Amino acid sequence: MITSDFSNLKIAGIAAAVPTKCVRAHDYDELFGEKTVSKNISSAGMEQTYHASEAQTSSDLAYAAAKNLMEKMDIDPSSIGVLIFVAGYLDYQVPPTACVLHSRLGLSTDCMAFDTDLGCSGYVYGLQMLCATLQTSSAKRGLLLTGDITSKVVSPLDKSRLLFGDGGSATLVEKCEAEVPFHFGMKTDGSRFKSIIVPAGAYRNINASRERTEWADGNIRSDYNLFMDGMEVFKFTMTDVPGLATEFMEHYGHSVDDFDSFIFHQPNLFILKHLMKKLNIPEEKMPISLDRYGNTSVCAIPITICDAYHGKSGEKKLFIYGFGVGLSWACASIAIDASHVYPIEHTDDYFKDGSVSHG
Repeated sequence: MITSDFSNLKIAGIAAAVPTKCVRAHDYDELFGEKTVSKNISSAGMEQTYHASEAQTSSDLAYAAAKNLMEKMDIDPSSIGVLIFVAGYLDYQVPPTACVLHSRLGLSTDCMAFDTDLGCSGYVYGLQMLCATLQTSSAKRGLLLTGDITSKVVSPLDKSRLLFGDGGSATLVEKCEAEVPFHFGMKTDGSRFKSIIVPAGAYRNINASRERTEWADGNIRSDYNLFMDGMEVFKFTMTDVPGLATEFMEHYGHSVDDFDSFIFHQPNLFILKHLMKKLNIPEEKMPISLDRYGNTSVCAIPITICDAYHGKSGEKKLFIYGFGVGLSWACASIAIDASHVYPIEHTDDYFKDGSVSHG
């Protein structure tokens, strides 16, 4: 476990956004069969998700969350010194999507902006990077933006479509005099990189066929669609994931009683129930958002925070945990002021000037 410790920082605000298009699980009854869909709802827990429109990208959803956060908190764009965008599916090969967001938000040139390509663990990794950057630079404020549009990558004939939703988030971190210290614990096992993968679409398999065929797991997809090795991912969540949480708790001397909530990545209900039992977390301390938003990958943690804490007040101590693609997994103990956690926004807006073609 790689650990990181930060003091004199605070999470000043969190906002999230999802598309307006709501897709209910039973909309797939005709395609997959009512029995299969009902069984999935019972075990995985996803009753509905939100899917981006054809024109929307991950950055559009992150932008909506950031714009909402900055307006509600009356943030001067020139005060932002760092912008980190975490997403699995970016807008372009070049330039970095963070630079596009930097422009759209009207940030100063006295700001560093960069992308990080990560999925389910990405919010915790991104928060660690933002905290580290703030503590080692002259910047006083930074934005962590996340976005996910997995619905565009999963084959329309793959039953895992029932699991995934799209979303975006924005988290503002500031330097301060004295606040609760943040602690992080992080791990990676790149030997299992094939466990969650889109095999083609970049530069490794540039001549892959786009024809969809039936794969060994019975789903129909092409190499340009998301593939998950169900058994390998299941073993990972049953063993490695609770293992890091236990190691982290022991290292920092934490107990379940120290936290108001445990905000976990939202893969499916069965896995979350297993982790609750394995780690002795009371059900009332683990908010669930996947029934209404699905697995939103890098956005699952901030969406769950916004879903659970908007409209509330007071400082809350949270244990956050992301795990998945890479394989990578990371947890952290943080604090938030619930009065600056905002309701989830619904949007179908997109960046109309983002379409560039010289053909």
